[in-house]
Amino acid sequence: MSLPGKFITLEGVDGAGKSTHVGFVADWLRRQGREVIVTREPGGTALGETLRELLLHREMAADTELLLMFAARQQHLAELILPALARGAWVVSDRFTDASYAYQCGGRGIAAERIAALEDWVQRGFAPDLTLLFDVPPDVAEQRRSSARAADRFEQEAGSFFDRVRDAYLARARSEPQRIRVLDARHTIDAVQAEIARLLLDLA
Repeated sequence: MSLPGKFITLEGVDGAGKSTHVGFVADWLRRQGREVIVTREPGGTALGETLRELLLHREMAADTELLLMFAARQQHLAELILPALARGAWVVSDRFTDASYAYQCGGRGIAAERIAALEDWVQRGFAPDLTLLFDVPPDVAEQRRSSARAADRFEQEAGSFFDRVRDAYLARARSEPQRIRVLDARHTIDAVQAEIARLLLDLA
């Protein structure tokens, strides 16, 4: 699927610091004269934000969680992402489908084939142009999460859950090294953002 705009996603375990860098990515692109839309998953639309509240705060079966994630993603694509890309805007999203492979497959243990089937149905071959994966050891991420805010349902998971999530993210990066670029989130914000700028310059 070829569209005039570009789609950039930011990924990582909770506490990796990716949300800190969303604004930097958007501001950098705007300085290059791009129209930029910043969004997030789950969320990004009125329906998606309603589903986000359920996903973050209501207990549910793992399969229900996965289906709601993709329901929110379908609406996100139809209502916001694809129309913005079609008019030439650049869309920057805090999480996308790589998070489903990391959290629902790696973390929850749902078979990757089931997630791939939903991905094929909902996305029809559509994928980000660039994914920035902020990697950090789980113990560092846990320290950051505990000092940030009240924990949601995912952030309350045990350390072993986040070990599996991180491993799944890194496996995705090894399988798609041109799209998924791993950044060491232990480095200073300035150092990480210098690397982000270099990657954005290659894309722009």
